[in-house]
Amino acid sequence: MSIKLLPDLGDLTEGLGVTGIIGIVLIPILLPVVTGVGRPVAKAAVKRGLLFYEKSKEAIAEVSETWEDIIAEAKAEIGEERMKSAEPREI
Repeated sequence: MSIKLLPDLGDLTEGLGVTGIIGIVLIPILLPVVTGVGRPVAKAAVKRGLLFYEKSKEAIAEVSETWEDIIAEAKAEIGEERMKSAEPREI
């Protein structure tokens, strides 16, 4: 009984088909091209994402600050109204 380390060429071609074999042959040729093009594209996408994040972060901080100011003003007005209603009235 012998141990097969590599499959028979006939078994390999039967399972992959013509397109699979062409793909295997072209992988060493196309991989460096795809990697060369893909890296700058990925880098640009990450860069844009970081810029978008920074702008969003600034905008959220401004909205948060404005909202806190509105809440503080509303609380102050409520306090003034309570103070006015608590003042003794002259009859």
